[in-house]
Amino acid sequence: MIVRALAGSLVAATFSLAPLQCPRETDAAHCWDDAPGDGLWDLAQKFRDGHDDAAARRTLEYLVGRYPSSRFAPAARDQLASAIDAGARAP
Repeated sequence: MIVRALAGSLVAATFSLAPLQCPRETDAAHCWDDAPGDGLWDLAQKFRDGHDDAAARRTLEYLVGRYPSSRFAPAARDQLASAIDAGARAP
């Protein structure tokens, strides 16, 4: 019985000395999303800006194939479809 009381006191003392997390507001400017789809989207846009359309297309295809639920997958599909449409209209 004494052992239980001592153990209970020890546990209570341990928790009372544990550091507490203070709630604070998160600044949106310091938050970022490092999801793989985000990085692939950024990479595809850099390829496109550098006029490397083949690399941009391959990167977008990889994004859609590997990360279909990424927040950028719909935009990647749209870019791939518009590139196909533009290619079909070219002489």
